[in-house]
Amino acid sequence: MVTQALKVKSNPQASRLRSPATVNLPNLLTASRILLVPVFIVLLSDPTPTRSLMAAGVFALAALTDLLDGYLARRRAQVTALGRLLDPLADKFLVISGLILLVDMDRVAAWLAVLLTLREIGVTGLRAVAASSGLIIEAGLLGKYKVALQVFAILFLLLSDGPLEPSFLDLELIGTLILYLALLCSLTSGVHYLLETQRQLFRT
Repeated sequence: MVTQALKVKSNPQASRLRSPATVNLPNLLTASRILLVPVFIVLLSDPTPTRSLMAAGVFALAALTDLLDGYLARRRAQVTALGRLLDPLADKFLVISGLILLVDMDRVAAWLAVLLTLREIGVTGLRAVAASSGLIIEAGLLGKYKVALQVFAILFLLLSDGPLEPSFLDLELIGTLILYLALLCSLTSGVHYLLETQRQLFRT
């Protein structure tokens, strides 16, 4: 697992000349993911089977934008500092809102949601500290696995006891087991973020 730290250019004018435009398709997709979070929350404010299914669709669409924005940013050479900062924040808004709402629906244990949320807040704080020193700590491979596991877990939990749940599967159990794996990846990658941030700060 490799985490990269990028030093912000000291010459703003030169940086603008060499950097892609901030307003681009990948960043717009990231922004759309953030805008889908309130829609997701409103749908689950009254979690009937139909609204839960609609919320799962919105959540899946938001998760799809996460795949697309990263792919397009690399493919079109439109990776920006803003995108590197907004992308993980959008993921956190989406996942944390899903966890909180699932706790309210009695499908996720409160302690599990608290641990996952505290980790996200802690890593966001580390990113802020790094950014104040001109560093951007990118997500490592384990952190990306963590996001994927959280997304699948939340989707399975949203679809449990719904019209699309197969009779031979317990989606709530599957989602819970995946969420435990996500917790393991989450805590491990959180420790890595802490050590990497400390290493980069002392090196600079």
